[in-house]
Amino acid sequence: MNLSLILKFLLSAFVITAASEIAKRNVSLGALLCALPLTSLLVIIWTWVETGDQARVVSLNWSILAYTIPSFVFFIVFPLGLRLGLHFWFSLMGASLLTALTYRLVQPWLDQIG
Repeated sequence: MNLSLILKFLLSAFVITAASEIAKRNVSLGALLCALPLTSLLVIIWTWVETGDQARVVSLNWSILAYTIPSFVFFIVFPLGLRLGLHFWFSLMGASLLTALTYRLVQPWLDQIG
């Protein structure tokens, strides 16, 4: 396994672990860290470092933005399911399935914008 891949794995795992640990102690700060585009930022950086291709980075950024829109379905449906008294796992699964369906429905539009 090459050193670059190990570094990416460790740094990415650290960011996710840190955010989840902080969320256990401070919900607002944890939510802020989760809302930040940390994964996107890491992928953009790794893409730039590994390819140096500005056009690829720009295209990646626009695609990330486009895919963010259907993600809102999850963040609306999941807490609504919990507030309606649905079990955690059922709410999570339902929100995930509806989000996946939304991605599928908007995919033709996302393909058009690149």
